[in-house]
Amino acid sequence: MRAFADLFAALDETTKTTDKVAAMARYCAAAPPADAAWAVYFLSGRKPRQAVPSKRLRLWARELAGVPEWLFDESYHHVGDVAETIALLLPPPVASTATDRPLADWVENHLLPLRALPEERQKEDVLAAWAALDARGRFVWNKFITGEFRVGVSQLLVVRALAQVSNLPTDTVAHRLMGAWEPTPLFYASLVAPDAGDADVSRPYPFFLAHPLEGEPHALGPVAEWQAEWKWDGIRSQVVRRGGQSFVWSRGEELVTDRYPELRSLAEGLPDGTVIDGEILPWKDGRVLPFGELQKRIGRKTLSKKLLGDVPAVLMAYDLVEWGGTDLREEPLAERREKLEALAERAKHPALLLSPRLALDSWDALAAARRASRDRGVEGMMLKRRAAPYRVGRVRGDWWKWKVEPFAVDAVLIYAQSGHGKRSGLYTDYTFGVWDGDALVPFAKAYSGLTDAEIRKVDAFIRANTLEKFGPVRTVKPELVFELGFEGIQASGRHKSGVAVRFPRMLRWRTDKTPADADTLDRVKALLNASPGEPGA
Repeated sequence: MRAFADLFAALDETTKTTDKVAAMARYCAAAPPADAAWAVYFLSGRKPRQAVPSKRLRLWARELAGVPEWLFDESYHHVGDVAETIALLLPPPVASTATDRPLADWVENHLLPLRALPEERQKEDVLAAWAALDARGRFVWNKFITGEFRVGVSQLLVVRALAQVSNLPTDTVAHRLMGAWEPTPLFYASLVAPDAGDADVSRPYPFFLAHPLEGEPHALGPVAEWQAEWKWDGIRSQVVRRGGQSFVWSRGEELVTDRYPELRSLAEGLPDGTVIDGEILPWKDGRVLPFGELQKRIGRKTLSKKLLGDVPAVLMAYDLVEWGGTDLREEPLAERREKLEALAERAKHPALLLSPRLALDSWDALAAARRASRDRGVEGMMLKRRAAPYRVGRVRGDWWKWKVEPFAVDAVLIYAQSGHGKRSGLYTDYTFGVWDGDALVPFAKAYSGLTDAEIRKVDAFIRANTLEKFGPVRTVKPELVFELGFEGIQASGRHKSGVAVRFPRMLRWRTDKTPADADTLDRVKALLNASPGEPGA
């Protein structure tokens, strides 16, 4: 545990990717396979469910530290993280009780059983752990039991570290990490082995991701070298058919087969050894529905007949990465597309649609078509080099997303809350309002888009212009105007404004505008039917 806590600290203390990769490689090379397996599990973004409610942890920590509730709450508001607050407030561990049990022992024999224990036993085990761990170990342990363990590394960096340890290509390691696996010594051995028997029937491939297009598309060269498609707003997924079994994976490596019976039916009709890459979309009467409709199905354990009828799902397919059990990723996109079209013609399944190729012969013609994207319910275009292989992760040069300009609204900052982690000492989480008559109505929350210098200025304004406090939330004097951007908007009965927006963020601080210049709720609602061809419409 001590070695893993030291690794966590090392990763948190640097922003250099080479240092992060080197630290993870050193840990994995030295750790026992059982510990390395769990380290990979946590570092790659997986985590068990919350083992103990935060309310209990706060109470036990206050009792042990001898601090009143108000002081704990003030400390939390300053630190911004329950796990770290507890680790900082607890008295130092008794040296004689300090232990260095393996990470696997902590997880398998203490963390995983903890959730099923009665409250008194939970308290005994948690207090015993706090007594046995130093400050770093307590912090990591608290992160484990709250279900909030996160560390500043991407899965790509984890893959690079494991590739160093194993002397394997990164593509091989990335593929082995995909899909469902258990963090066991046997799994870790297969992960870094020269020949791991990579024939797991359920395993999807690492997704190839696009970069936002920078500049004008003319700089990409002749348009004939590129395949243009619409950029769909759905759930990126792979449909896998192997060994007589069917699997539907989301990009987040979540197995969602049972949530989409239409796609399970599609997969069951495919030949063995087939993997299709595409987008799960809500689709009815020949056109795509808003993403918010698909959200009605996400997370539902039971799908009623009515819901399946109201929000049918399809796979908008745009790549074929395995065919006849053969990995096609090194083939050019143009050849993979031909095979995909042949497969779709053979399958003739209503849940399998082909992402249309836009047969336009100039960049200007594509730009003109792109301006009507939202009329079609899409976010813009994808530009893919016809000669490109199917790569791993976000690689520059071959796939670009050419999105339409976001919707834009000028809104007034009305509420603020402190951030978390490294932003815990600053007010960085904002709620914005627009005018409904003479009142400002909460319209959207946003957390990103400002520079560090701007955040500090806004933070100073909030502290000097707080009107009321409601726990961690401050009501702010309505003076600051910001231009907010968002990708989509739809009517919502759950929001006071009557609308919900998708991916809101701050585009710029409008220091040139007064609150009276901010937009109205009527103008925002007009965007529900606005012409998508108009930037910021």
